[in-house]
Amino acid sequence: MTEQLLWMHGAPYAVGNADEDCPAITPYLVEGDNAPAIIICPGGGYGARASHEGEPIAQWLNGLGISAFVLRYRVAPYQYPCALLDVQRAIRMVRFKADSFRINPKKVGVLGFSAGGHLASNAGTSYDKGNGSAEDVIERMSCRPDLLVLCYPVITLTDPFTHKGSRDNLLGKEPGVLQGERLSSELNVTEDTPPTFLWHTSDDAAVPVENSLMFAAALSKHKVSFDLHVYEKGHHGLGLAESEEHTNGWTAACASWLALNGFN
Repeated sequence: MTEQLLWMHGAPYAVGNADEDCPAITPYLVEGDNAPAIIICPGGGYGARASHEGEPIAQWLNGLGISAFVLRYRVAPYQYPCALLDVQRAIRMVRFKADSFRINPKKVGVLGFSAGGHLASNAGTSYDKGNGSAEDVIERMSCRPDLLVLCYPVITLTDPFTHKGSRDNLLGKEPGVLQGERLSSELNVTEDTPPTFLWHTSDDAAVPVENSLMFAAALSKHKVSFDLHVYEKGHHGLGLAESEEHTNGWTAACASWLALNGFN
């Protein structure tokens, strides 16, 4: 299927009508009915979206029997809250169009890499049940993900473990401390945060492994189920990590966890 715009008459805060002003999802649907679905947020430091963390991931998920939707969310010069609004709208739209997509609206997850991992974790810690009286019927849908998959994610926007480039693109060069804390996902976990799969490499030189460790610790504190996998070696931005004999095991581990959570 071709991409579908999230807002037909312009996205909130949009300053133009070019592709980069118009967030969209590209569906990759599996055969059959009532499939689980996962929305993919590629990484790119909130300044771009990495192609190897989009379609190849959708095709891998399709192989697991999961329908996938690659999200074109807004990046710099757009700043917060645009990307968050985009992923929330994507979740609502996938649920609203569940029948036409042939997916289960009660099994909609979000997967993100790097800065896309921050966006996914933000979606999992900042959501609502929908506005039942909204004129726009899509806005009546819940935007809470049913699970999260976070791949070498940016989690914190506070020093010393944040990824400065992602923070600068999302919040500007001189964000206030309070704003950075407010959007640090490890500080926003509750007992209602969705089950989460995390993986990282311990020698990631761009986004420190502490990002995943802090989110996992917060999940543990609030008794939210999670899988955490830290691999010894592997540069940042591996995607499927097909060329990494050890680290590429993350896909099998994630597939097992997805099945454990009914996403199969």
